[in-house]
Amino acid sequence: MTVSQLIASFGYLGVFLLVGAESLGVPVPGETALVTAAIYAGQTHRLSPWLIFAVAAAAAIIGDNIGYWIGDKGGYRLLRRIERRGVPIWFGRRVHPVSERNLKVARYLFDRHGAKVVFLGRFVSVLRTYAAFLAGVTQLHWPRFFVANASGGIIWAASFTLVAYIAGAALERASGTISLITAIIAGVLVLIGIILLRRRIDVLAKRAEEVYPGPLA
Repeated sequence: MTVSQLIASFGYLGVFLLVGAESLGVPVPGETALVTAAIYAGQTHRLSPWLIFAVAAAAAIIGDNIGYWIGDKGGYRLLRRIERRGVPIWFGRRVHPVSERNLKVARYLFDRHGAKVVFLGRFVSVLRTYAAFLAGVTQLHWPRFFVANASGGIIWAASFTLVAYIAGAALERASGTISLITAIIAGVLVLIGIILLRRRIDVLAKRAEEVYPGPLA
C-alpha cells in the first residue's frame, strides 16, 4: 500500500501512525504522509487541514519523547554494540552506518547545540528520525529537549500542512507543464542541499575528532 492509498483509507490515523513512528526512530515516511494528507485535503476537502496539523504535531511530540526515553535508558550501549558488529541502519533506500565517526559527530553537535539540533532536526530527513534518540543518548536535559522538540514539532506540522494544503488546491487547477517545472526546481534544490550537507558533515567530523580524540568512552 502506498502512502497516498494509506492516507485515503485511514486519514488522520495514517498520519498519526507514520509521523509518530518516524519520530520514534523507525525509518518510515512520516513527513511524506503529512504532505500527502495536506495535498489530499486541498484537492478533495475530505480532511481538515487543522486536524491534520494537530494530529501531526501531537504524533511528532509523542514519538520524539518516546525516542528520547529509549536513547536515555540504553541507546549508547545499543549503538556501540551495533557499531562493533558493523550493522548498518537503513533509512528508505539509503544505508547509514553506525560508526565511531558518526557517533562523535552526534556527540559534538549535541554537546554544543543540543536544543538547536532537536529544533532544526525536525526539518531534516535523517535528523528527524534520529534526533530525539540521539538527544537521549547524549543526555540532553529533558526540559531543554521538550521545549525545543515541541516548538519544532508544532512549527514543522503547521508550515508543512499549510504549504502542502495550498499546493494541493493549486495543483488541482495547475497544468502539467507547471507541475513539471516545479518538480525540476524541487529536485535541483534537494540535490544542492545534499551536496552542502555532505561537505558540512566532513567538517563536523574533523572538529569532533579534535575534541574527542581516540575511542569514545
